[in-house]
Amino acid sequence: MNRIAYPIRSNLYLNITDRCTLACRFCPKHTEQGPVVHDFDLSLSHRPEAEEIISTMGNPADYEEIVFCGFGEPTLRFKVLLEVARWIKAHGGTVRVNTDGLANLVNKRNVLPEMQGLVDSLSISMNAQNPEIYARHCQPALPGSWEAMLAFLEQAPRYIPRVIATAIDGLDGVDIRACEELAAQRGVAFRRRKLDKVG
Repeated sequence: MNRIAYPIRSNLYLNITDRCTLACRFCPKHTEQGPVVHDFDLSLSHRPEAEEIISTMGNPADYEEIVFCGFGEPTLRFKVLLEVARWIKAHGGTVRVNTDGLANLVNKRNVLPEMQGLVDSLSISMNAQNPEIYARHCQPALPGSWEAMLAFLEQAPRYIPRVIATAIDGLDGVDIRACEELAAQRGVAFRRRKLDKVG
């Protein structure tokens, strides 16, 4: 309970919220696995503020990357994310944000310029090659989520040095090759993830 920072291999992951804009059917939160990654229980009794998050981290320079990725969408706590990222960068760390790519839609503005200089890498969950398959697996709360994610993906390289789109191989109807082509059209890298493999 309340595991905010958890190490996996050479990275340190930050679990800063349990809220999400999607209710993905494949997310461990919605499966028998529950809120556990690599034996770390990521249940939160509260959403930690920046000071508490920073106090759990140790020296950011000791890790290859500090990754904002837990059992919620980190950009839903955008101000906290930026405050912690600023501290990480000031202490020699490298910042990656794993996101659903809906920050602009949720915040009703382009937030990417605010991330510039604080976020080194974005991993954006594309998850599907069209809005129908995306809706089936990701169950978005906001209309136009798939289109907003693609727009975010296209804009991101102007502000963030490294941008990667991802999709899970093994989900019914997901065409990995088509997803890879969508990423290439937007000038970003692509990574195929494996179903049921988290962290």
